[in-house]
Amino acid sequence: MTSGKILIRGGHLIDPAGRIDEPMDLLIENGKVLEVGKNLKAGGTTVIEAKGKVVAPGFIDLHVHLRSPGQEHKETLLTGSRAALKGGFTTVCAMANTDPVVDSGTVVEYLKAQNAKVGLVNLLPYGAVTVGLKGETLTEMGELQGAGVVGFSDDGMPVLNAGVMRRALEYTRMTGLPVISHCEEKALAPKGVAHEGKTSARLGLTGIPSEAETVMIARDLLLAQGTGGRLHIAHVSTAQGVELIRQAKKKGLHVTAEVTPHHLTLTEEALNTYDPRFKMNPPLRSQEDLEALREGLKDGTLDAVATDHAPHALAEKEADLGAAPFGVVGLETALGVLLTELVHRKILSLKELIASLSLRPAQVLGIDRGALRAGSAADVTILDTETDWTVESGSFSSKGVNSPFLGWRLKGRVTDVLVAGKPVFLSGKFTNGESA
Repeated sequence: MTSGKILIRGGHLIDPAGRIDEPMDLLIENGKVLEVGKNLKAGGTTVIEAKGKVVAPGFIDLHVHLRSPGQEHKETLLTGSRAALKGGFTTVCAMANTDPVVDSGTVVEYLKAQNAKVGLVNLLPYGAVTVGLKGETLTEMGELQGAGVVGFSDDGMPVLNAGVMRRALEYTRMTGLPVISHCEEKALAPKGVAHEGKTSARLGLTGIPSEAETVMIARDLLLAQGTGGRLHIAHVSTAQGVELIRQAKKKGLHVTAEVTPHHLTLTEEALNTYDPRFKMNPPLRSQEDLEALREGLKDGTLDAVATDHAPHALAEKEADLGAAPFGVVGLETALGVLLTELVHRKILSLKELIASLSLRPAQVLGIDRGALRAGSAADVTILDTETDWTVESGSFSSKGVNSPFLGWRLKGRVTDVLVAGKPVFLSGKFTNGESA
């Protein structure tokens, strides 16, 4: 199938940007949305039947670790792209903690060239805030912007030096690109493996207190207020963090924030089995924190859902809890988990969920995506909200199988994906002949 004229017919279109939530057809030509309307017809058009399904803007993941360059034993651009498509993500933002670090225009250009060879998803790289992620010297942000980064982050490491973080935020006023902050005061959580609470105490695990996150959120919000810079808080996990961000937004600060599917659906109790699949940073926290995160997403305090997809080699993640690395995979399970736990339980509407995966992430970055209006890029995700499936490691396209949702029975999954009008995933299969 080519990227020529395509009619997606009979689906229920949900486009939060256009305030559409009703049966609509979608006509695509040359990679762009040509027309949105009812009972559209076009001669010589390839038709994708979407009856009984939801048609949505392609999902955008603000937080993905694709491990390339240098850590291809964990993930490659190809396996990560396939995982993204199976999850409905047409655009992924790649973190800079690779080897070498994305701290120069040369590495950005390499990533873009390699992704062009893969040719499956839109890859938007982040550049590092500091050289080598060492937290000492700012990168050449102008050079990185010129090479094509969409933001700056030392994710995996906090920028501990407040002076360096302040200067980075000052530069955002010139670049217009956000600093994505991994908020963790490491001095409060040395060698921690789990949330500091009743579960860690009962299991004898070294705790990571909520203050390790909230102290840094408070610091960065104050720096953003003083500089007028653009700040994005990654993977918020605490109730107090949500409230700090809520108050900052009321003051008019240029701050946005994201939350992960695992922090919206799991708590510290998951670690009762000592299973490293539930070890992540920030850690799974209390039920009170989970409820605050859900409310923050619903009321707009938290702008977007981002997976923090962090694949590891199986042998690395199968170590004992103390030695195993932090991180879980999330691209392929995000939609199913969120539909099952939030939408089908009436905590979020389907339109609210789709907005948090498409329009709102696009607004965080200020990019022209996340909508299906005439003239927009034809990045489209089609989903069946009712189909049941079980999460099994053998079905993953990602090299990483370190999922906290293995064995879960989920309701709802992606069936078809188009990127720039090109069908790349149809009826649950990759169109290049590769098995899904």
